[in-house]
Amino acid sequence: MGHPPRIPVWLRWEQSVVYFVTICVADRKSVLANDHAFIAFKKAAARLRDWTVLAAILMPDHLHIVATPIADRDAKVGNLSAAIKRWMRAQLQASWEWQPGCFDRLLRSDESLRDKWLYLEENPVRAGLVTRWQDWPFRYEFSEELL
Repeated sequence: MGHPPRIPVWLRWEQSVVYFVTICVADRKSVLANDHAFIAFKKAAARLRDWTVLAAILMPDHLHIVATPIADRDAKVGNLSAAIKRWMRAQLQASWEWQPGCFDRLLRSDESLRDKWLYLEENPVRAGLVTRWQDWPFRYEFSEELL
């Protein structure tokens, strides 16, 4: 029996507030699982001033983000979602739209963070897009170099 996967060293429960956020494309159009959208997402994540994106997965019609506010415990997830949406659409000169709002869940423990991390990694496998999560190219992981 194998060992359960470990959470990467950089993804620790050191933040007081961590959110799991899902943002969907309107009409579930498959427009995100490509190099251009991935680059647009990384640029949008780098522009954030009030949030740090710890991890993300771009799926064909939605994206999952694990993020933490930098300073303000009361930072609004809606502001994070709106900024990512606006900057990605602008970068891509997109003709498609996002669904209004987003789904977010406040993670309450290291165990909850671990469960969401594993969910993120396995999402492309469950969708039948790859056979191993390591093969999915549209996976973002926080890097200290981004600070």
